[in-house]
Amino acid sequence: MEVFEAIKKRRSTRRFDASKQVSDEQIEKILEAGRLAPSAHNLQDWFFIVVKAQDKKDKLVEAAAGQSFVGEASIVIVVCADLRLADRHSTRHGEDFYMIQDTAIATIQMWLAATSLGLGACWVGAFDEEEVKRVLNLEEHLRPVALLPIGYPAESPSPTPRRKIKEISKII
Repeated sequence: MEVFEAIKKRRSTRRFDASKQVSDEQIEKILEAGRLAPSAHNLQDWFFIVVKAQDKKDKLVEAAAGQSFVGEASIVIVVCADLRLADRHSTRHGEDFYMIQDTAIATIQMWLAATSLGLGACWVGAFDEEEVKRVLNLEEHLRPVALLPIGYPAESPSPTPRRKIKEISKII
């Protein structure tokens, strides 16, 4: 699938077909898309945890304020910032700004890769960070930034309205 087609087809999928599982080959391609994302100072300051275990996904549902679709997805990729790499910036700006941007870019690249593979996904940012750390037994240097449930869609959400380019941009 061409990149603009994936961008146009990308939707927030909140219903998944539990009878179909994301393959290891698909997971590898999705992770590769995240790995190839750009990052500030080329720190590559992300870490991806692929959650397949249903008991862990169910606990992530609780950590994500009961968003049940998180547990219905075939996998959930927990996108983390690796705080050890933020220390190289030696500024709070590096940890609070660059690492959030870096993980956001990696997340969207994985989402678009999933879309190109015929999968659905939804970016989940509403979750209890400390609870996610506890559920996944994360090391102290890993900060969860996004949950990305991925699976075969059981719905085809319609495109949501978008503002016109002239309303959101200015050429000077």
